[in-house]
Amino acid sequence: MKVEIYDSTLREGAQRAGVVFSDYEKEKIIAALDGLGVDFIEMGYYGPSSAAALSGFAGRVKTRHAVLSVLCATRRPGGSADTDETLVSLAASPIKAVAVVGKASLFQVENVLGTDADTNLAMISETVRFLKNAGKTVIFDAEHFFDGWSYGPDYARASVMAAIGAGADRVVLCDTNGGMLPDIIGLATQAIKKTAGGVPVGIHCHNDIGMADACTVSAVLSGASHVQCTVSGIGERCGNANLTTVVPALQLKLGFECIPSENLKTLSPVARSICQTANLGFDESAPFVGGHAFLHKAGLHIDGIRKSRESFEHINPDLVGNSRSLIMSELAGKAAMKELLSKFGFEFAKDSPEPERILNAVRSAEAAGSQFDASEASLYLLVRRTLGKEDAPFVLKDYKLIFSAEAEPECRWSAIVKFDVGGEERLSAGEGDGPVNALDIAAHIALSGKYPYIADVKMVDIKTRIDSNDRAASASIVRAYVEYGDGKNVWRTMGASADIIAASWSALLDAYEYCILMHRENRSDRKF
Repeated sequence: MKVEIYDSTLREGAQRAGVVFSDYEKEKIIAALDGLGVDFIEMGYYGPSSAAALSGFAGRVKTRHAVLSVLCATRRPGGSADTDETLVSLAASPIKAVAVVGKASLFQVENVLGTDADTNLAMISETVRFLKNAGKTVIFDAEHFFDGWSYGPDYARASVMAAIGAGADRVVLCDTNGGMLPDIIGLATQAIKKTAGGVPVGIHCHNDIGMADACTVSAVLSGASHVQCTVSGIGERCGNANLTTVVPALQLKLGFECIPSENLKTLSPVARSICQTANLGFDESAPFVGGHAFLHKAGLHIDGIRKSRESFEHINPDLVGNSRSLIMSELAGKAAMKELLSKFGFEFAKDSPEPERILNAVRSAEAAGSQFDASEASLYLLVRRTLGKEDAPFVLKDYKLIFSAEAEPECRWSAIVKFDVGGEERLSAGEGDGPVNALDIAAHIALSGKYPYIADVKMVDIKTRIDSNDRAASASIVRAYVEYGDGKNVWRTMGASADIIAASWSALLDAYEYCILMHRENRSDRKF
Protein backbone atom coordinates (compact mmCIF):
# COMPACT_ATOMS: atom_id res chain seq x y z
CA MET A 1 0.00 0.00 0.00
CA LYS A 2 1.24 3.44 -0.93
CA VAL A 3 1.44 6.10 1.80
CA GLU A 4 1.91 9.67 0.58
CA ILE A 5 4.52 11.74 2.37
CA TYR A 6 3.75 15.44 2.74
CA ASP A 7 6.71 17.35 4.16
CA SER A 8 6.07 20.65 5.91
CA THR A 9 9.59 21.39 7.20
CA LEU A 10 9.68 24.77 5.46
CA ARG A 11 6.57 25.96 7.31
CA GLU A 12 6.37 24.00 10.55
CA GLY A 13 10.16 23.97 10.86
CA ALA A 14 10.33 27.73 10.40
CA GLN A 15 7.99 28.07 13.38
CA ARG A 16 10.65 26.63 15.67
CA ALA A 17 12.48 29.25 17.73
CA GLY A 18 15.68 30.37 16.05
CA VAL A 19 14.96 28.88 12.62
CA VAL A 20 14.73 31.16 9.59
CA PHE A 21 15.16 29.95 6.02
CA SER A 22 16.56 32.13 3.24
CA ASP A 23 15.40 31.54 -0.33
CA TYR A 24 18.69 29.75 -1.05
CA GLU A 25 18.17 27.48 1.94
CA LYS A 26 14.58 26.78 0.91
CA GLU A 27 15.71 25.73 -2.55
CA LYS A 28 18.42 23.52 -1.03
CA ILE A 29 15.91 21.80 1.26
CA ILE A 30 13.39 21.36 -1.55
CA ALA A 31 16.06 19.73 -3.72
CA ALA A 32 17.02 17.35 -0.89
CA LEU A 33 13.41 16.38 -0.18
CA ASP A 34 12.61 15.97 -3.86
CA GLY A 35 15.63 13.72 -4.24
CA LEU A 36 14.45 11.70 -1.25
CA GLY A 37 11.18 11.06 -3.06
CA VAL A 38 8.51 12.71 -0.88
CA ASP A 39 5.20 13.40 -2.63
CA PHE A 40 4.45 16.94 -1.45
CA ILE A 41 6.68 19.75 -0.18
CA GLU A 42 4.91 22.59 1.55
CA MET A 43 6.67 25.91 0.97
CA GLY A 44 4.90 27.96 3.64
CA TYR A 45 1.75 29.79 4.65
CA TYR A 46 0.07 31.68 1.81
CA GLY A 47 -1.16 35.02 3.13
CA PRO A 48 -1.17 38.69 2.10
CA SER A 49 2.47 39.22 3.12
CA SER A 50 3.82 36.02 1.52
CA ALA A 51 1.62 35.53 -1.55
CA ALA A 52 3.90 37.18 -4.09
CA ALA A 53 7.05 35.49 -2.79
CA LEU A 54 5.51 32.01 -2.71
CA SER A 55 3.97 32.39 -6.16
CA GLY A 56 7.32 33.49 -7.55
CA PHE A 57 9.07 30.65 -5.78
CA ALA A 58 6.67 28.07 -7.20
CA GLY A 59 7.17 29.45 -10.69
CA ARG A 60 10.94 29.39 -10.40
CA VAL A 61 11.75 26.16 -8.54
CA LYS A 62 11.45 22.92 -10.49
CA THR A 63 11.07 19.47 -8.96
CA ARG A 64 11.33 16.03 -10.51
CA HIS A 65 8.92 14.19 -8.27
CA ALA A 66 7.40 16.27 -5.47
CA VAL A 67 4.46 18.63 -5.88
CA LEU A 68 5.01 22.03 -4.28
CA SER A 69 2.17 23.16 -2.06
CA VAL A 70 1.21 25.91 0.37
CA LEU A 71 -1.06 26.20 3.40
CA CYS A 72 -3.90 28.71 3.38
CA ALA A 73 -6.85 29.54 5.60
CA THR A 74 -10.52 29.34 4.67
CA ARG A 75 -12.34 32.49 3.64
CA ARG A 76 -13.33 34.79 6.47
CA PRO A 77 -16.70 34.74 8.26
CA GLY A 78 -19.05 37.08 6.48
CA GLY A 79 -17.04 37.08 3.27
CA SER A 80 -16.98 34.92 0.16
CA ALA A 81 -14.25 32.84 -1.42
CA ASP A 82 -14.47 34.53 -4.83
CA THR A 83 -13.91 38.00 -3.33
CA ASP A 84 -11.21 37.01 -0.84
CA GLU A 85 -8.04 38.65 -2.18
CA THR A 86 -5.75 35.95 -0.85
CA LEU A 87 -7.78 33.10 -2.31
CA VAL A 88 -8.20 34.89 -5.65
CA SER A 89 -4.43 35.43 -5.78
CA LEU A 90 -3.78 31.80 -4.89
CA ALA A 91 -6.23 30.57 -7.54
CA ALA A 92 -4.32 32.52 -10.21
CA SER A 93 -0.86 31.45 -9.00
CA PRO A 94 1.30 28.64 -10.47
CA ILE A 95 1.03 26.73 -7.17
CA LYS A 96 -0.48 23.32 -7.92
CA ALA A 97 -1.47 22.03 -4.48
CA VAL A 98 -3.08 23.75 -1.51
CA ALA A 99 -3.65 22.58 2.04
CA VAL A 100 -6.71 24.44 3.29
CA VAL A 101 -6.79 24.66 7.07
CA GLY A 102 -10.22 24.85 8.69
CA LYS A 103 -11.58 24.37 12.18
CA ALA A 104 -12.89 20.90 13.05
CA SER A 105 -13.66 21.61 16.70
CA LEU A 106 -16.88 23.35 17.69
CA PHE A 107 -15.11 24.73 20.75
CA GLN A 108 -12.52 26.37 18.49
CA VAL A 109 -15.20 27.66 16.11
CA GLU A 110 -17.17 29.38 18.86
CA ASN A 111 -14.38 30.52 21.20
CA VAL A 112 -11.44 31.22 18.88
CA LEU A 113 -12.87 31.81 15.41
CA GLY A 114 -15.84 33.66 16.91
CA THR A 115 -18.51 32.35 14.58
CA ASP A 116 -21.18 29.65 14.53
CA ALA A 117 -21.16 26.02 13.49
CA ASP A 118 -22.95 26.42 10.14
CA THR A 119 -20.88 29.42 9.07
CA ASN A 120 -17.65 27.50 9.66
CA LEU A 121 -18.89 24.58 7.57
CA ALA A 122 -19.80 26.99 4.77
CA MET A 123 -16.34 28.57 4.98
CA ILE A 124 -14.75 25.16 4.55
CA SER A 125 -16.90 23.98 1.66
CA GLU A 126 -16.82 27.28 -0.27
CA THR A 127 -13.04 27.61 0.02
CA VAL A 128 -12.40 24.03 -1.06
CA ARG A 129 -14.82 24.32 -3.99
CA PHE A 130 -13.35 27.64 -5.15
CA LEU A 131 -9.79 26.29 -5.24
CA LYS A 132 -10.87 23.02 -6.84
CA ASN A 133 -12.60 25.01 -9.60
CA ALA A 134 -9.29 26.82 -10.08
CA GLY A 135 -7.65 23.49 -10.90
CA LYS A 136 -5.77 22.99 -7.64
CA THR A 137 -5.16 19.76 -5.78
CA VAL A 138 -6.91 20.54 -2.51
CA ILE A 139 -5.97 18.93 0.78
CA PHE A 140 -8.22 19.80 3.71
CA ASP A 141 -6.36 20.03 7.02
CA ALA A 142 -8.96 19.56 9.74
CA GLU A 143 -7.39 21.68 12.47
CA HIS A 144 -7.96 20.53 16.07
CA PHE A 145 -9.78 17.49 14.68
CA PHE A 146 -8.97 15.14 17.56
CA ASP A 147 -9.78 17.75 20.21
CA GLY A 148 -13.01 18.32 18.30
CA TRP A 149 -13.64 14.58 18.22
CA SER A 150 -13.41 14.51 22.01
CA TYR A 151 -15.52 17.67 22.38
CA GLY A 152 -18.20 16.69 19.88
CA PRO A 153 -17.48 13.96 17.32
CA ASP A 154 -20.50 14.74 15.16
CA TYR A 155 -19.23 18.23 14.36
CA ALA A 156 -15.65 17.06 13.80
CA ARG A 157 -17.00 14.57 11.29
CA ALA A 158 -19.24 17.22 9.70
CA SER A 159 -16.26 19.52 9.06
CA VAL A 160 -14.47 16.73 7.22
CA MET A 161 -17.56 15.79 5.24
CA ALA A 162 -18.06 19.46 4.24
CA ALA A 163 -14.61 19.40 2.62
CA ILE A 164 -15.28 16.04 0.94
CA GLY A 165 -18.63 17.26 -0.37
CA ALA A 166 -16.91 20.28 -1.91
CA GLY A 167 -14.42 18.08 -3.78
CA ALA A 168 -11.38 17.87 -1.50
CA ASP A 169 -8.79 15.46 -2.87
CA ARG A 170 -7.61 14.44 0.60
CA VAL A 171 -8.73 15.14 4.17
CA VAL A 172 -6.14 15.30 6.93
CA LEU A 173 -6.95 14.79 10.60
CA CYS A 174 -4.81 17.08 12.75
CA ASP A 175 -3.72 16.59 16.35
CA THR A 176 -2.96 20.29 16.54
CA ASN A 177 -2.29 20.39 20.28
CA GLY A 178 -0.22 17.21 20.17
CA GLY A 179 -1.89 15.75 23.22
CA MET A 180 -3.58 12.62 21.88
CA LEU A 181 -2.66 8.99 22.46
CA PRO A 182 -2.22 6.42 19.66
CA ASP A 183 -5.35 4.41 20.45
CA ILE A 184 -7.60 7.48 20.22
CA ILE A 185 -5.92 8.52 16.98
CA GLY A 186 -6.45 5.05 15.54
CA LEU A 187 -10.12 4.76 16.50
CA ALA A 188 -11.02 8.20 15.16
CA THR A 189 -9.07 7.68 11.93
CA GLN A 190 -10.81 4.36 11.37
CA ALA A 191 -14.22 5.96 11.89
CA ILE A 192 -13.54 8.76 9.38
CA LYS A 193 -12.05 6.33 6.88
CA LYS A 194 -15.36 4.41 6.83
CA THR A 195 -17.38 7.54 5.97
CA ALA A 196 -14.93 9.29 3.64
CA GLY A 197 -16.34 7.66 0.51
CA GLY A 198 -12.98 6.63 -0.87
CA VAL A 199 -11.32 10.03 -0.37
CA PRO A 200 -7.83 9.45 1.06
CA VAL A 201 -7.51 10.24 4.75
CA GLY A 202 -4.34 11.76 6.15
CA ILE A 203 -2.75 12.40 9.54
CA HIS A 204 -0.91 15.40 10.98
CA CYS A 205 0.50 15.05 14.52
CA HIS A 206 2.38 17.32 16.89
CA ASN A 207 4.72 15.95 19.52
CA ASP A 208 3.69 17.71 22.74
CA ILE A 209 3.56 14.48 24.75
CA GLY A 210 6.18 12.64 22.71
CA MET A 211 3.63 10.57 20.81
CA ALA A 212 3.61 12.13 17.34
CA ASP A 213 5.44 9.26 15.63
CA ALA A 214 3.44 6.56 17.40
CA CYS A 215 0.17 8.36 16.68
CA THR A 216 1.10 8.70 13.01
CA VAL A 217 1.84 4.98 12.71
CA SER A 218 -1.42 4.20 14.51
CA ALA A 219 -3.35 6.34 12.02
CA VAL A 220 -1.76 4.59 9.04
CA LEU A 221 -2.56 1.18 10.51
CA SER A 222 -6.15 2.44 10.85
CA GLY A 223 -6.44 3.46 7.20
CA ALA A 224 -4.63 6.77 6.72
CA SER A 225 -2.71 6.88 3.44
CA HIS A 226 -1.30 10.43 3.63
CA VAL A 227 1.24 11.47 6.29
CA GLN A 228 2.28 15.02 7.11
CA CYS A 229 5.61 15.36 8.89
CA THR A 230 8.89 17.28 9.08
CA VAL A 231 12.53 16.25 8.87
CA SER A 232 13.84 15.46 12.36
CA GLY A 233 10.46 16.54 13.72
CA ILE A 234 11.44 20.22 13.48
CA GLY A 235 8.47 22.36 14.44
CA GLU A 236 6.85 24.71 16.91
CA ARG A 237 6.81 23.81 20.61
CA CYS A 238 7.85 20.15 20.84
CA GLY A 239 7.83 19.63 17.08
CA ASN A 240 5.97 17.40 14.64
CA ALA A 241 5.89 13.80 13.55
CA ASN A 242 9.43 12.98 12.46
CA LEU A 243 9.81 11.99 8.80
CA THR A 244 13.11 10.23 9.50
CA THR A 245 11.44 7.97 12.07
CA VAL A 246 7.99 7.51 10.57
CA VAL A 247 9.05 6.72 7.00
CA PRO A 248 11.50 3.88 7.80
CA ALA A 249 9.17 2.54 10.49
CA LEU A 250 6.29 2.33 8.02
CA GLN A 251 8.42 1.09 5.14
CA LEU A 252 10.86 -1.29 6.81
CA LYS A 253 8.74 -2.55 9.69
CA LEU A 254 5.24 -2.58 8.21
CA GLY A 255 5.78 -2.93 4.48
CA PHE A 256 4.15 0.32 3.32
CA GLU A 257 5.61 2.13 0.32
CA CYS A 258 6.49 5.70 1.32
CA ILE A 259 9.49 6.62 -0.82
CA PRO A 260 11.45 4.61 -3.41
CA SER A 261 13.45 1.96 -1.58
CA GLU A 262 16.70 3.04 -3.22
CA ASN A 263 16.12 6.58 -1.92
CA LEU A 264 15.71 5.34 1.63
CA LYS A 265 19.47 4.79 1.64
CA THR A 266 19.94 8.57 1.46
CA LEU A 267 17.76 9.25 4.51
CA SER A 268 20.58 9.76 7.03
CA PRO A 269 22.65 12.21 4.95
CA VAL A 270 19.49 14.10 3.92
CA ALA A 271 18.47 14.48 7.57
CA ARG A 272 21.91 15.78 8.51
CA SER A 273 22.03 18.15 5.55
CA ILE A 274 18.65 19.70 6.35
CA CYS A 275 19.46 20.14 10.04
CA GLN A 276 22.74 21.76 9.07
CA THR A 277 20.94 24.07 6.65
CA ALA A 278 18.51 24.99 9.45
CA ASN A 279 21.53 25.65 11.70
CA LEU A 280 20.29 23.09 14.22
CA GLY A 281 22.33 20.57 16.15
CA PHE A 282 21.68 17.05 14.93
CA ASP A 283 20.21 14.57 17.41
CA GLU A 284 22.73 11.75 17.44
CA SER A 285 20.32 9.59 19.43
CA ALA A 286 17.62 9.86 16.75
CA PRO A 287 16.21 6.47 15.68
CA PHE A 288 17.43 5.12 12.33
CA VAL A 289 19.52 8.17 11.28
CA GLY A 290 21.42 9.24 14.42
CA GLY A 291 25.11 8.60 14.85
CA HIS A 292 24.33 6.57 17.97
CA ALA A 293 21.48 4.57 16.43
CA PHE A 294 23.81 1.66 15.65
CA LEU A 295 26.56 2.36 18.17
CA HIS A 296 27.84 -0.49 20.35
CA LYS A 297 29.99 0.02 23.43
CA ALA A 298 29.51 -2.91 25.78
CA GLY A 299 31.87 -5.82 25.16
CA LEU A 300 29.05 -8.38 25.18
CA HIS A 301 27.14 -6.37 22.59
CA ILE A 302 30.16 -6.04 20.34
CA ASP A 303 30.85 -9.76 20.63
CA GLY A 304 27.22 -10.43 19.74
CA ILE A 305 27.37 -8.14 16.72
CA ARG A 306 30.50 -9.92 15.51
CA LYS A 307 28.63 -13.23 15.59
CA SER A 308 25.27 -12.05 14.29
CA ARG A 309 24.18 -8.54 13.31
CA GLU A 310 20.59 -9.28 14.34
CA SER A 311 21.63 -9.85 17.95
CA PHE A 312 21.76 -6.11 18.70
CA GLU A 313 20.57 -4.35 15.51
CA HIS A 314 16.91 -4.29 14.50
CA ILE A 315 17.76 -3.45 10.86
CA ASN A 316 20.82 -3.23 8.65
CA PRO A 317 22.00 0.40 9.03
CA ASP A 318 22.84 0.52 5.32
CA LEU A 319 19.11 0.51 4.55
CA VAL A 320 18.78 4.07 5.85
CA GLY A 321 22.21 5.32 4.84
CA ASN A 322 23.68 4.94 8.31
CA SER A 323 26.57 2.85 9.59
CA ARG A 324 27.58 0.84 12.62
CA SER A 325 29.87 2.39 15.24
CA LEU A 326 31.95 0.47 17.73
CA ILE A 327 33.29 2.32 20.74
CA MET A 328 36.45 1.45 22.60
CA SER A 329 36.08 1.84 26.36
CA GLU A 330 36.70 0.13 29.65
CA LEU A 331 33.77 -2.13 28.72
CA ALA A 332 35.48 -3.52 25.61
CA GLY A 333 38.59 -5.61 24.93
CA LYS A 334 40.48 -7.51 22.25
CA ALA A 335 37.39 -8.73 20.43
CA ALA A 336 36.07 -5.19 20.17
CA MET A 337 39.44 -3.92 19.00
CA LYS A 338 39.67 -6.55 16.25
CA GLU A 339 36.17 -5.70 15.04
CA LEU A 340 36.95 -1.98 15.13
CA LEU A 341 40.21 -2.47 13.22
CA SER A 342 38.32 -4.43 10.59
CA LYS A 343 35.86 -1.58 10.24
CA PHE A 344 38.77 0.85 9.90
CA GLY A 345 40.13 -1.29 7.07
CA PHE A 346 42.99 -2.96 8.98
CA GLU A 347 43.17 -6.76 8.91
CA PHE A 348 45.71 -8.79 10.88
CA ALA A 349 46.60 -12.46 11.23
CA LYS A 350 45.04 -14.28 14.16
CA ASP A 351 48.32 -14.31 16.15
CA SER A 352 49.40 -10.77 15.19
CA PRO A 353 50.59 -8.63 18.12
CA GLU A 354 49.28 -5.43 16.51
CA PRO A 355 45.74 -5.45 18.01
CA GLU A 356 47.22 -5.83 21.50
CA ARG A 357 49.71 -3.02 20.80
CA ILE A 358 46.93 -0.75 19.59
CA LEU A 359 44.76 -1.63 22.59
CA ASN A 360 47.64 -0.67 24.89
CA ALA A 361 48.05 2.62 23.02
CA VAL A 362 44.36 3.35 23.52
CA ARG A 363 44.62 2.57 27.22
CA SER A 364 47.67 4.82 27.56
CA ALA A 365 45.87 7.65 25.80
CA GLU A 366 42.85 7.22 28.08
CA ALA A 367 45.11 7.21 31.15
CA ALA A 368 46.49 10.57 29.95
CA GLY A 369 42.98 12.01 29.69
CA SER A 370 41.69 11.05 26.26
CA GLN A 371 38.28 9.44 25.90
CA PHE A 372 37.07 8.01 22.60
CA ASP A 373 33.42 7.26 23.36
CA ALA A 374 32.15 10.04 21.12
CA SER A 375 35.16 10.64 18.91
CA GLU A 376 35.79 7.63 16.71
CA ALA A 377 37.64 9.67 14.10
CA SER A 378 40.35 10.51 16.65
CA LEU A 379 40.54 6.83 17.54
CA TYR A 380 41.04 6.02 13.86
CA LEU A 381 43.92 8.50 13.71
CA LEU A 382 45.48 7.03 16.86
CA VAL A 383 45.39 3.58 15.25
CA ARG A 384 47.12 4.90 12.13
CA ARG A 385 49.83 6.60 14.18
CA THR A 386 50.37 3.53 16.34
CA LEU A 387 50.83 1.43 13.20
CA GLY A 388 53.49 3.87 12.01
CA LYS A 389 51.59 5.31 9.06
CA GLU A 390 53.50 8.55 8.60
CA ASP A 391 51.54 9.92 5.65
CA ALA A 392 49.89 12.79 7.53
CA PRO A 393 48.42 15.30 5.05
CA PHE A 394 49.88 18.26 6.96
CA VAL A 395 52.17 19.06 9.88
CA LEU A 396 51.56 21.96 12.26
CA LYS A 397 54.73 24.03 12.57
CA ASP A 398 53.54 26.88 14.75
CA TYR A 399 50.56 28.94 15.82
CA LYS A 400 49.93 32.16 17.71
CA LEU A 401 46.86 33.72 19.26
CA ILE A 402 46.33 37.44 19.76
CA PHE A 403 43.61 39.07 21.86
CA SER A 404 42.61 42.69 21.35
CA ALA A 405 40.40 44.30 23.99
CA GLU A 406 39.77 47.28 21.69
CA ALA A 407 38.48 45.32 18.70
CA GLU A 408 34.81 44.65 17.98
CA PRO A 409 33.43 41.77 20.09
CA GLU A 410 33.08 39.46 17.10
CA CYS A 411 36.75 39.74 16.10
CA ARG A 412 38.69 40.28 19.32
CA TRP A 413 40.71 37.14 18.72
CA SER A 414 43.19 36.67 15.89
CA ALA A 415 45.13 33.52 15.03
CA ILE A 416 48.21 32.94 12.89
CA VAL A 417 48.96 29.36 11.87
CA LYS A 418 51.85 27.81 9.96
CA PHE A 419 51.58 24.38 8.32
CA ASP A 420 53.84 22.19 6.26
CA VAL A 421 51.49 20.84 3.60
CA GLY A 422 53.21 18.33 1.36
CA GLY A 423 56.57 20.08 1.75
CA GLU A 424 55.07 23.51 1.11
CA GLU A 425 54.84 26.05 3.92
CA ARG A 426 51.43 27.65 4.29
CA LEU A 427 50.89 30.62 6.56
CA SER A 428 47.45 32.09 7.19
CA ALA A 429 45.54 34.21 9.67
CA GLY A 430 41.97 34.38 10.86
CA GLU A 431 39.80 36.55 13.10
CA GLY A 432 36.96 35.13 15.19
CA ASP A 433 34.69 35.66 18.15
CA GLY A 434 36.85 33.40 20.29
CA PRO A 435 40.28 31.74 20.19
CA VAL A 436 39.03 28.41 18.84
CA ASN A 437 36.92 30.12 16.17
CA ALA A 438 39.93 32.18 15.09
CA LEU A 439 42.13 29.06 14.91
CA ASP A 440 39.46 27.21 12.95
CA ILE A 441 39.16 30.00 10.40
CA ALA A 442 42.94 30.26 9.98
CA ALA A 443 43.34 26.48 9.56
CA HIS A 444 40.42 26.38 7.13
CA ILE A 445 42.07 29.04 4.96
CA ALA A 446 45.49 27.38 5.05
CA LEU A 447 44.32 23.86 4.24
CA SER A 448 41.57 24.59 1.71
CA GLY A 449 44.17 26.02 -0.66
CA LYS A 450 45.71 22.56 -0.99
CA TYR A 451 42.54 20.55 -0.41
CA PRO A 452 39.65 22.45 -2.08
CA TYR A 453 36.89 20.20 -0.71
CA ILE A 454 37.60 21.62 2.75
CA ALA A 455 35.70 24.70 1.59
CA ASP A 456 32.49 22.70 2.27
CA VAL A 457 33.59 21.63 5.73
CA LYS A 458 32.53 23.44 8.87
CA MET A 459 32.47 22.91 12.60
CA VAL A 460 28.97 21.82 13.64
CA ASP A 461 29.43 21.59 17.39
CA ILE A 462 32.03 21.87 20.13
CA LYS A 463 31.80 20.77 23.75
CA THR A 464 34.28 20.81 26.61
CA ARG A 465 34.30 18.71 29.75
CA ILE A 466 36.46 18.86 32.85
CA ASP A 467 37.90 15.81 34.59
CA SER A 468 38.97 17.20 37.95
CA ASN A 469 40.38 14.00 39.48
CA ASP A 470 39.99 15.64 42.90
CA ARG A 471 42.08 18.60 41.80
CA ALA A 472 41.01 22.19 41.43
CA ALA A 473 39.04 22.69 38.21
CA SER A 474 41.62 25.15 36.89
CA ALA A 475 44.29 22.41 37.10
CA SER A 476 42.17 19.64 35.66
CA ILE A 477 42.27 17.77 32.38
CA VAL A 478 39.96 19.37 29.82
CA ARG A 479 38.46 17.24 27.07
CA ALA A 480 37.27 19.05 23.97
CA TYR A 481 34.91 17.30 21.57
CA VAL A 482 34.27 18.74 18.12
CA GLU A 483 31.93 17.67 15.37
CA TYR A 484 32.55 18.58 11.75
CA GLY A 485 30.43 18.02 8.68
CA ASP A 486 30.37 18.67 4.96
CA GLY A 487 26.60 18.47 4.46
CA LYS A 488 26.74 14.74 3.73
CA ASN A 489 29.03 13.17 6.31
CA VAL A 490 29.84 13.99 9.90
CA TRP A 491 32.82 13.02 12.04
CA ARG A 492 33.81 13.62 15.64
CA THR A 493 37.21 14.13 17.22
CA MET A 494 38.57 15.01 20.64
CA GLY A 495 41.58 16.52 22.35
CA ALA A 496 42.74 16.41 25.98
CA SER A 497 44.97 18.85 27.81
CA ALA A 498 45.18 20.91 30.98
CA ASP A 499 44.82 23.90 28.62
CA ILE A 500 41.32 24.32 27.18
CA ILE A 501 42.61 26.01 24.01
CA ALA A 502 45.23 23.31 23.43
CA ALA A 503 42.61 20.59 23.89
CA SER A 504 40.27 22.29 21.41
CA TRP A 505 43.08 22.91 18.92
CA SER A 506 44.11 19.25 19.07
CA ALA A 507 40.54 18.13 18.36
CA LEU A 508 40.25 20.64 15.54
CA LEU A 509 43.46 19.45 13.87
CA ASP A 510 42.30 15.83 14.13
CA ALA A 511 39.05 16.79 12.43
CA TYR A 512 40.83 18.31 9.43
CA GLU A 513 43.32 15.44 9.19
CA TYR A 514 40.55 12.87 9.26
CA CYS A 515 38.60 14.75 6.58
CA ILE A 516 41.58 14.80 4.24
CA LEU A 517 42.38 11.12 4.81
CA MET A 518 38.74 10.23 4.25
CA HIS A 519 38.87 11.84 0.82
CA ARG A 520 42.35 10.52 0.05
CA GLU A 521 41.25 6.95 0.74
CA ASN A 522 37.95 7.47 -1.07
CA ARG A 523 36.11 6.32 2.04
CA SER A 524 33.47 9.07 2.18
CA ASP A 525 30.98 6.53 3.53
CA ARG A 526 32.62 6.75 6.95
CA LYS A 527 30.72 8.79 9.50
CA PHE A 528 32.94 8.63 12.56
